[in-house]
Amino acid sequence: MEKIIVCVDMDAFFASVEQQDNPALRGKPIAVTGAGERTVITTSSYEARAFGVKTGMTVYEAKRLCPHLILVVGDNRKYARICTQLQEICLRFTPDTETYSIDEIFLDVTGSHHLFGGPENLARAIKTMVRNELGITCTAGIGPNILIAKLASDLAKPDGLRWIDEAAVPSVLETLPLKKLWGIGSHTEEKLRAMGITTCGQLGRAPLSLLTKKFGINGERLRAMGNGKLDRSVEIVSPEPKSIGHSITLPQDIWKRDEITPCLLRLSERVGRRARRYGYKGKKITLTVRYADFTTFTRQITLSASTNDTGEIYRYAVAILDGIRLRTSVRLLGVSLSSLGKENRQMILFQDAGQEKRAAMARAMDAVNDKFGEHSITFASTIGEEKDHKVISPAWRPSGVRKSDV
Repeated sequence: MEKIIVCVDMDAFFASVEQQDNPALRGKPIAVTGAGERTVITTSSYEARAFGVKTGMTVYEAKRLCPHLILVVGDNRKYARICTQLQEICLRFTPDTETYSIDEIFLDVTGSHHLFGGPENLARAIKTMVRNELGITCTAGIGPNILIAKLASDLAKPDGLRWIDEAAVPSVLETLPLKKLWGIGSHTEEKLRAMGITTCGQLGRAPLSLLTKKFGINGERLRAMGNGKLDRSVEIVSPEPKSIGHSITLPQDIWKRDEITPCLLRLSERVGRRARRYGYKGKKITLTVRYADFTTFTRQITLSASTNDTGEIYRYAVAILDGIRLRTSVRLLGVSLSSLGKENRQMILFQDAGQEKRAAMARAMDAVNDKFGEHSITFASTIGEEKDHKVISPAWRPSGVRKSDV
């Protein structure tokens, strides 16, 4: 049986939500930003996109293209809530769903589309419910796998619906530019272009030996993608996380150790708190540093035993910092925990008293913050620190360990 996959992709999601909430913004060029001074454009409305305003631009660049652009500070909690509602709508049509990002969901409707009059009628019903219940629009793409369903939604935007079935795949891909295909980034496109490959059709016909010589084992995957094939099913159950991390772009560049360490403690607490919430421990601590000139690097340390203790994560992050000779001021800091394993919750007969005391304190702090909100109780050295203006990570999901506080 041919698979039928639907990609439901929200249209200019953050901007559409803001326009729905505030009628005065409807029909006008708006851009959603973070709250900090160093914010960039996270999403722009289609009215703004007509002037060339794009995600990732600085406010200065966006204003230069569209002087009358209206800036709106994003409300991440609102977007997360609507993502959860979108997920609930999709689950009415099949239990086989994957929330790929905060504004995109894949559905495997192979076994259920006949209950709704076929794939196109099912997709139209989802679009109608999204419009009626959420007040915004989405685009639906249908295909024999995730790759083609995603392509169909991209080609049908905004507020569209397109079905590319198995028979139509070759003709659609023949002249399609490489950059239109999900999973081919600018660097890969540049390398392929240097080989004389500019369309998906050419990629699908390229000698496998040529591609594997240039890209190794990924050459086989790229050739399959050029033919519209992707060996990836809808991930109904989220895969085990490889790491748990948080980062912050600082309001101003900082240099001094006593300015950096409170930020590391705040980040370590968020990492430890999320690891404890979902029952994970890790053996590897990673510190990420980005300089003012955007040069970014990471340093790691591997522990002898796994941990999710905030104090330990922080101490090792500081130890990594102390081993680095900073050459300029710092713009971004990140802390992550990896080499993860599920926490063993069995009672240890001869546990170190200090370790048990720290674990009890962490449980008490977590309980307070769960009830009264993030950072309701925190470490004294972080008091007075400006709360980080969180941007939703691309890894964010509405449930499970990837659900971080927004």
